[in-house]
Amino acid sequence: MPRVICLILGGGRGTRLYPLTKSRSKPAVPIGGKYRLIDIPISNCINSGLNQIFVLTQFNSVSLHRHISNTYKFDPFSGGYVEILAAQQTMQHESWYQGTADAVRRNIPYFTESRYDLVLILSGDQLYRMDFQDMIRTHLENKAEATIAALPVAEEEAKACGIMRIDTTGRVIDFEEKPKTPEKLARVYTSPEWMEKMGIVAGNRPYLASMGIYLFNRATLVQMLASGTATDFGKELFPQAIEGHRVQTHLFDSYWEDIGTIGAFHKANIDLTRENPPFDFTFGDHPIFTRPRYLPCSRLSGVTVNDSLISDGCVIGRGSVIENSVIGVRAQIGENTTIRNTYIMGADLYEQERHLQENLRSTRPRVGIGSDCIIENAIIDKNARIGNGVRIRNEAGVTEFDDAPHYVIRDKVVVIPKYTILPDRSVI
Repeated sequence: MPRVICLILGGGRGTRLYPLTKSRSKPAVPIGGKYRLIDIPISNCINSGLNQIFVLTQFNSVSLHRHISNTYKFDPFSGGYVEILAAQQTMQHESWYQGTADAVRRNIPYFTESRYDLVLILSGDQLYRMDFQDMIRTHLENKAEATIAALPVAEEEAKACGIMRIDTTGRVIDFEEKPKTPEKLARVYTSPEWMEKMGIVAGNRPYLASMGIYLFNRATLVQMLASGTATDFGKELFPQAIEGHRVQTHLFDSYWEDIGTIGAFHKANIDLTRENPPFDFTFGDHPIFTRPRYLPCSRLSGVTVNDSLISDGCVIGRGSVIENSVIGVRAQIGENTTIRNTYIMGADLYEQERHLQENLRSTRPRVGIGSDCIIENAIIDKNARIGNGVRIRNEAGVTEFDDAPHYVIRDKVVVIPKYTILPDRSVI
């Protein structure tokens, strides 16, 4: 078997996920109540038998570093590791990474000092489950120099993706970044009949979109990075690879979500609460790993819960109703509170008794959600203090709003940032 090194890109500023990325990088954003986005690619690597992993970080990376160091510990005999490669000034480079390809280029010494055959490059902010051994097999059987994972998509989705055209062997022969005109779409059209011959039932999805998952021969990747100035994989390096190298597609047709916007992030979490969710964290053979916190069981007193996920260490008061929602670790929710279509991220710590007494004297709400609240279609970030009788509903159906000091609205979703304090009877 070839030796494979995995590089996970820690993401840029994450402006489209703001304010969730105000104090953390995209891969560190909590998802599914108790996980972080970075847990997805790392778990996929481990479940695929790949345990030598570098995570390349730059922006707001402290919480990401802390999570990785507290979670991924390998025994000394396996040779496995998850190691951080943080952006740094060197004698050759004094600036920040200029893009995904530039980040990998600057870290070439770390994956060439040992004898690796293949380099697997992954994003740190996607939700999917994949056995990378299948992709490695596709790469080797076709004697490819580079292989890219591809997903069939419909026309509207194609306009926002990098789209490939392939020949009868699955080799990539053309690529168009975000084709919006009929002429460009026609150039990268793949007939559903042809996809069916390759084992994909495409239906009304006649375009093959890049998933941003790349597998390179190490020598090919080093040569391309060293001889060029490309700063981004999707926009520059991958199109260049098509011209002079054998680039193969690895077709994938299961759930995959790029967590790029607040709307997509909110939907991905609420979808987890369905009876048959499109992505299921409870998947025995290929689990998603995360930090073990050793929290107590959640305590629910006379609570009505429908189609929801309740994480560890929560306390939910009598008479409350939780519907189609995800409740994160250590969440404290008062009595007679209704929460619908909402992701409550919970808290980092339990408040000590002396802090609770200070809250009573200062009339500051405790960490969590107060009593008699109604919260719908929202995201409440960690350690927020929501007082009693608060209403968060966006009844006016506002799509975007940035001017309030304590909240923002993105894609009609109300987002309460981390550490926010909302006084009693606030209305949003």
